[in-house]
Amino acid sequence: MSRDRVSSQARPSWLLDELATAGRENLDAGHVSRYDSKENADAGRELSLLVELGLSSESVVVEFGSGTGQFALACLRIVAVDVSPVMLAAARARIDEAQLANVEFVQAGFLAYEHRGRPADFVYSRLALHHLPDFWKASALVPIHDILRPGGLLRLVDVAYSFAPQEAADRIEAWCATAAPSGGDVWTRVELEEHVRDEHSTYTWLVEPMLERAGFAIEDAEYSDDGILAKYVARRA
Repeated sequence: MSRDRVSSQARPSWLLDELATAGRENLDAGHVSRYDSKENADAGRELSLLVELGLSSESVVVEFGSGTGQFALACLRIVAVDVSPVMLAAARARIDEAQLANVEFVQAGFLAYEHRGRPADFVYSRLALHHLPDFWKASALVPIHDILRPGGLLRLVDVAYSFAPQEAADRIEAWCATAAPSGGDVWTRVELEEHVRDEHSTYTWLVEPMLERAGFAIEDAEYSDDGILAKYVARRA
């Protein structure tokens, strides 16, 4: 069955409290119970991409922001890291129901995670890095780089805006207009507006220098047509 551990690293008093920036909804059991119906992580396709890039049964994979375990369920073996105890509980229930023993769960954020064992071959993160303000994004990418073996790969998928600041008002309004007016199993306008207002998604032309400064070479960058989502493959140089 799955194993659990909690990061025990001493926290300096100036370090960001990642639980406080995790997003109100990710700490709410009601939201977490509906998350999978709202957000499809496309885990099968993402796993296929990593296999094409060299993932095997022997690979060490660390996922930051593992959420409800959509990607972890598809992996052969993975360390699933999330700061939210509510998300971890949902992921643990999913893995245990499937009677899998492929996951080690760690309650930690990007900044507090302590890696154990041999270096990771892959780090995967989807829709998690945006919870950190830009200073802390840049800071978090350094330990991600350091836990990877030389030549190891980071797959990063996140809300990152590829449009110019002059287009922001129109692009954000168009995105919010795609949402449902009220609750249910889809993202609502209120939720998208809350994301833009209260979370820390930033521009691709800021994320990409952060990756490079941390020691990554960006091998592939894909931007959604609406300029909202970015997907990266970056290699530890």
